Amino acid sequence: MSQQSFTNHTRYVPLWHYVTAPAIFSLLIGSFYNLKDASDSNLYSASLICLIAVILVLVFWYVRAFALKAQDRAIRAEEQFRHFILTGKPLPKELRLRQIIALRFASDEEFPALAAKAANEKMGSKEIKASIKHWRPDYSRV
Repeated sequence: MSQQSFTNHTRYVPLWHYVTAPAIFSLLIGSFYNLKDASDSNLYSASLICLIAVILVLVFWYVRAFALKAQDRAIRAEEQFRHFILTGKPLPKELRLRQIIALRFASDEEFPALAAKAANEKMGSKEIKASIKHWRPDYSRV
């Protein structure tokens, strides 16, 4: 794996993002097209196919959302603990979760100062990541 940096830290899982997502959305569109053209004899089965497609879209969305929410909570706890170890103080209360998540890439040397700057200047996550000089990779996030 190449060295992680601001330009290449995003991660895509090809089978999930480029195969599964289009397949599920194609199923959704096709199922509604099928329902529109359904005769009385197959209206029930066409409706069930639409319901299955809607359920799959919801499952696809929420599987990702729930995993990211759990990771966000873990990152917030880890970064709160790291800041406390480095400074003896908790993270500034003004920091939003997106900022804390972006700060996880900062090295220990620049983390406390960048956290304070992010809180004071209300920096966005992209701005925080671009400000990092010594990138601390996170290969676990999906």
